[in-house]
Amino acid sequence: MIVARSPAELEPAERAVAIGTFDGVHRGHREVLDAVTATGLRSTVVTFDPHPRLVLGYDVELLTTLERRIELIAAAGLEELLVVEFTPELSRREPEQFAEEVLGAIGAQVVVTGDDFRFGAGRRGDVALLRRLGLDVRPVPLLEDVSSSRIRALLGEGDVRGAAALLGRPFELEGVVVAGDQRGGTLGFPTANLALQPHALAPAFGIYAGEALDHRAAVSIGVNPHYGGSERRIEAFLLDFAGDLYGRRLRLELWERLRGERAFASEDELVAQIGRDVEAARASTRPAGRA
Repeated sequence: MIVARSPAELEPAERAVAIGTFDGVHRGHREVLDAVTATGLRSTVVTFDPHPRLVLGYDVELLTTLERRIELIAAAGLEELLVVEFTPELSRREPEQFAEEVLGAIGAQVVVTGDDFRFGAGRRGDVALLRRLGLDVRPVPLLEDVSSSRIRALLGEGDVRGAAALLGRPFELEGVVVAGDQRGGTLGFPTANLALQPHALAPAFGIYAGEALDHRAAVSIGVNPHYGGSERRIEAFLLDFAGDLYGRRLRLELWERLRGERAFASEDELVAQIGRDVEAARASTRPAGRA
């Protein structure tokens, strides 16, 4: 898939275009992407980075990094992706101007989007305006209860299986492995300490089962209350794995929440519970759904 940062980087062609932030690339987003590829025209996605709500001063926890969003859109079979830098200036641009400078510049003939799509200054741009500008607009109905905000709410409750049902795949944590407190090794369960990108969502504190690098994983998300911690840590013990992960980008699937985090009466009790968590992670099953 070709990834461009300006319309000028895409060669002239008649295109079918999907527009949106596509955070999470969930099942509803996939309906839009599939409709674009079904047109038979050059299939192109126009997306935004940073997330518009962050630029406008709102807090939003992101389901996917831009890098992962690009990978998922490519996996959906799209030919091109145009990443538009979202700035305060762009937010004030009239929708007609945006349509001319972006959609017109890349030769959009068909525009496919969710039927609630809005754009431009004051969110005045909509499907009706695009049609008045001569574009063939094909709204895709929303899937009931499938939205990025609903997925965030489920993850806030620790319901990673519920989130997976809406995403169409397990929820993923992605980041770089950094040095941690290194207690896991002394307890017999060496962990990879994952540093997320700013604004990345992490689910409710607790112990999770999942997978990374084709190895089952037992994952702790929280503050390590047994040791009186206060800073959130994401620590993954990869079962049957040997190797150095420091500095590597790691993508960690979360399959199910095993329990909440808590302090223990002794370190022996903690180690015994970790052992049970590891066996539960070994027995866990991946949520169903297309990749």
